[in-house]
Amino acid sequence: MRLILLSLILVSSTIGYSQSKKTDTTKSNLIQFSGVILDDSLGAIPYAYIYEKNSRRGTLSDYYGYFSFVAEKGDTIVFSSIQYKDAEMIIPDTLSSFRYSVIQMLFLNTTELRTQEVYPWPSKEDFADAFMDLDITGQYDIAQRNLKRQELAAQAQGVSNDAYLNYKNTMREQQQKIYYVGQAPPNNLLNPIAWANFIQAWRNGELKRE
Repeated sequence: MRLILLSLILVSSTIGYSQSKKTDTTKSNLIQFSGVILDDSLGAIPYAYIYEKNSRRGTLSDYYGYFSFVAEKGDTIVFSSIQYKDAEMIIPDTLSSFRYSVIQMLFLNTTELRTQEVYPWPSKEDFADAFMDLDITGQYDIAQRNLKRQELAAQAQGVSNDAYLNYKNTMREQQQKIYYVGQAPPNNLLNPIAWANFIQAWRNGELKRE
């Protein structure tokens, strides 16, 4: 009899504990807060900052503007991204679900400055007179001399390739290697067209070193 009574007490205490645990979970304020951040053209805003205003805890949106993190009911959420105006919202404290999703839009932060007019002369009339009296003798000859092919070629030799040109050259070399995989690449030593171009360039003096 005592054994049966002890078993009933253990079962009732277990049921009471599970019910109290379920009640505590139901009263929890934690929710899974998720959503998507878009701009005014309905394009995704990647790597925007979403955080709770007071505790500053939050997360970043991914490349597609999606985010998800644990928040509490009644939290004030701030959405922030460079070149966009910040936006705020309050998670309702009357939610019956443990999940809450939003689609938040951010608008460009445009600042209009007052127009400034800068004149190097006291008035427009003085500027017009100075412009008409400007002596440009010899300027045309200087421009023509700077635009000569030899001058441009000499300047180009001292300029190294930028990252874009280096990338293109590397990709071109890799494409040539892939194209001739399994076979011998062409040899212009026996190419009559290449020899004709070489002889013509030699006659024209294009191979002379300046």
